[in-house]
Amino acid sequence: QVQLVESGGGLVQAGGSLRLSCAASGRTFSSYPMGWFRQAPGKEREFVAAITWSGHNTYYADSVKGRFTISRDNAKRTVYLQMNSLKPEDTAVYYCAADSRPYIPVLTTASREYDYWGQGTQVTVSS
Repeated sequence: QVQLVESGGGLVQAGGSLRLSCAASGRTFSSYPMGWFRQAPGKEREFVAAITWSGHNTYYADSVKGRFTISRDNAKRTVYLQMNSLKPEDTAVYYCAADSRPYIPVLTTASREYDYWGQGTQVTVSS
């Protein structure tokens, strides 16, 4: 069992930056691929970024590529999402999630493949 708690959201002006953190409980965290998703009002939850258990491979949605960076520190049981050059369309609740298939070498963008979810943190970007 893994419990995830996001933090770091807030209100920022367009062009600004935020760094989200997702702290995990459970010894198995380091073996799980991790993902970030977001959901804007009235829209479906969408994939943002994912990282393999080792941190060696990452994958991004086209909408955030070049602006967002996902990383992890397994010793701290934490995954991060550095968000730069924020746009108003990045406004959403951001969720981290764990894919509980240990040590798999591939990443998935499908939310149904992720088994554990945090409660979300609000990011609001003003124009």
